[in-house]
Amino acid sequence: MAVVGFVGLGVMGRPMAANLVRAGHEVRAFSRGAAGREEAARLGVPVVGGVAEAVTGADVVVTMLPDTPDVRTVALGPGGVLEHLAPGAAYIDMSTIEPGAARDIAERFAAAGHDALDAPVSGGEAGAREGTLSIMVGGPADAVERWRDVLGAMGTTVVRVGDAGAGQTVKAANQLVVAAHLQALAEAVVFLEAHDADVATALSVIARGLGGSTVIDRKAASVLAGDFAPGFRLELHHKDLGIVEGAARARGAVLPVTGLVGRLVQSLVQRGDGALDHSALVALARELNGTGDRAEAR
Repeated sequence: MAVVGFVGLGVMGRPMAANLVRAGHEVRAFSRGAAGREEAARLGVPVVGGVAEAVTGADVVVTMLPDTPDVRTVALGPGGVLEHLAPGAAYIDMSTIEPGAARDIAERFAAAGHDALDAPVSGGEAGAREGTLSIMVGGPADAVERWRDVLGAMGTTVVRVGDAGAGQTVKAANQLVVAAHLQALAEAVVFLEAHDADVATALSVIARGLGGSTVIDRKAASVLAGDFAPGFRLELHHKDLGIVEGAARARGAVLPVTGLVGRLVQSLVQRGDGALDHSALVALARELNGTGDRAEAR
């Protein structure tokens, strides 16, 4: 069992930290938001008063933060993880950030004698609660094995996908696939409704065939109920698709479908719907067809 410093107690971070506690690890968690700290404590996660207290004496520090600048600040900034990390301790960032930033951060930690892994996750809030996340890990193979038990407490699939930054590259690919699946689900719903089909029955059949996906399994019921309370916010998916587009430009990759879905997501965020679940793409599809009202969270 390890002493784990955990920074970032948002929708994903709270249940991830709770699963570490349930697995028997000694967790010291912190988040900037009071609401996140209170909810984590309610889940049985020991909460401390700051980053330094979470990091000092830890065997490994995990961060789960919203965006690249947040990770850079917490990992490398004054009073951050690197400043307080004990000799030989490790750093694992499980946020979704730019691949180049992940490589830069890993180099800084490695130069100071620390294992550093980028280990973003897929599976959404449900996967975080259930401990069934898919974790794509970039970094040295021996470091991945050293910290596999910690990662395994949060996810059932832990796969090393390459060197530093590779985890973030694979996560970017994951996010473009999820976005395309969500838009496909949205258009399928609109198409079925236009033909007066039993949409729930139709989707249950599609889900068992080649058109099936985890997106349908996880999102169909809430979509049909008009429930867009966030499991994963549109504004975060917008951020992730920005990472995809930037990384694609850097290598000259052309992603036309991703670009189109990215603009649809952006339109929802720009009009103030960024706090809704990313499945709210179906509400936009209905609006574009004149068959639905603007989505709201329930």
